Amino acid sequence: MTADARPRRLVLLGATGMVGGYALRYALAHPHVESVTAIGRRKLGISNPKLRDVVHSDFSDCSSLSNVLMDQDAVVFCLGAYTGTVSDAELRAVTAEYTIEFARVLERSSPRAIFAFLSGAGADPTGKSRLAYARYKGEAERALLAASFPRVDIFRPAYIYPVEPRAEPNLGYRILRLAYPLFRVLFPGQVIRADDLAHVMVEAVLHGGAEPSRSILENREIQVRAQALAGFSRDQ
Repeated sequence: MTADARPRRLVLLGATGMVGGYALRYALAHPHVESVTAIGRRKLGISNPKLRDVVHSDFSDCSSLSNVLMDQDAVVFCLGAYTGTVSDAELRAVTAEYTIEFARVLERSSPRAIFAFLSGAGADPTGKSRLAYARYKGEAERALLAASFPRVDIFRPAYIYPVEPRAEPNLGYRILRLAYPLFRVLFPGQVIRADDLAHVMVEAVLHGGAEPSRSILENREIQVRAQALAGFSRDQ
């Protein structure tokens, strides 16, 4: 794989989360990344010459971020909430409304930016799914695909394995983590490591042609890309 020779200015949302945390590490370490603007509700508490740490408390209104988002090359959007840990109204706000509002401001400040969006398996842009999470992710996808960004890459992982120990958000996730070794054997196409997913997302915005494109990557394709990146790293 060959990266664009021009250094990239990246924006990252969700850097305090599981996937976003790994995305931040990859982006800061990548030689083709000039700067990373991490936007979140609280400070990250780390120092890096490439990092600009921006605190923004209300993602229902991103208007004040217009200057921060000026002249950016790409966004890796990992902001989200776990089903069952917040109310339905908050789940929709975080999953769909915040994404759409952020994209609205970014589109004005950096209309040529590439947008990589962390969605989820089963996301339904038609809005017909019985699962609220699927409808809300689909709503966000639909808005991004209709936006004027030259490239939009949507990632739909299935079960994301946390890799590092953490406080699981609910009982279902605790069971999945314990069952992961067996789950990975029985359903190999339905799992992806958090670090692999983050790596694929960061590389996606650093590579690819200049032609406008819209892509939706399901879990298996994310796995294929992650394996290719692992092989490429070993060859260097």
